[in-house]
Amino acid sequence: MEAKTLIRALSLLALLLISSDAVAQVSKLRLTGSTTMAPLMVEVAKRFQAQHPLVQLDVQMGGSGQGVRDVRQGKADIGMVSRALNETEHDLYGVPIGRDGVAVIVHRDNPVGTLSNDQLLSIYSGKITNWRQVGGRDASIRALAGTREGGSSELFNHYLGLSYDQIKAQGRIAANSERIKAVSIDPLAIIYVSVGEAERKAQEGAFIKLLAIDGIAATSRNVRNGNYPLSRPLTLITRETPTGITRTFIEFCVSSQITDLVVTFDFVPYLD
Repeated sequence: MEAKTLIRALSLLALLLISSDAVAQVSKLRLTGSTTMAPLMVEVAKRFQAQHPLVQLDVQMGGSGQGVRDVRQGKADIGMVSRALNETEHDLYGVPIGRDGVAVIVHRDNPVGTLSNDQLLSIYSGKITNWRQVGGRDASIRALAGTREGGSSELFNHYLGLSYDQIKAQGRIAANSERIKAVSIDPLAIIYVSVGEAERKAQEGAFIKLLAIDGIAATSRNVRNGNYPLSRPLTLITRETPTGITRTFIEFCVSSQITDLVVTFDFVPYLD
């Protein structure tokens, strides 16, 4: 009788140890930041979770700046930043997982097909206000911009040599999808957006056109070969050198296991 009781007790103890060990292995990772990277990272998270079922991943948008702030404040384990880290962020640990470009788009019926750097600067500094001045129809330009938080805004502003507050725009739009929608219904509009998403939406029938910059077409191929000037890295950041499950996830993101997903979203694998 005592032997049976002892066996049952040992069995129960073993079960409790196994259960507590399983609970200990359950991990949660929160990613916040770039609206450009978020759709890709949602799919990457699903694939990672299929291999690591005890890891829960939460992907939230908010812009690259939000990703930096959340990581600094401990509100996120990993930040998504669709640009290179700047001089004030060198204390953070950044790992690029892909490349993207920022395209300037207009309505598909707009006859303008390319803009020079000077023309683009003049439009967004308010010096050029009519499409006729750049080879288009006699109609006012409706210049739109991204929000301050977006990595595309930082890249675009830096490229033009303007601060965010110097940009002259009639509207500010956060998400790439909403920017594309705004231009597709407004023949006078112009805005900048992710090359990959703009290409994909144009192929799906959106009424937009990607403008060449100084004669260089805004394509994923030109981002890949380094010819397109408005390009950027897609970066995952942490407050410190990643360890544990955070490191495992980031290593997964720079491996060949997600290359097909990067390509599916019209980004360029970083190691190409």
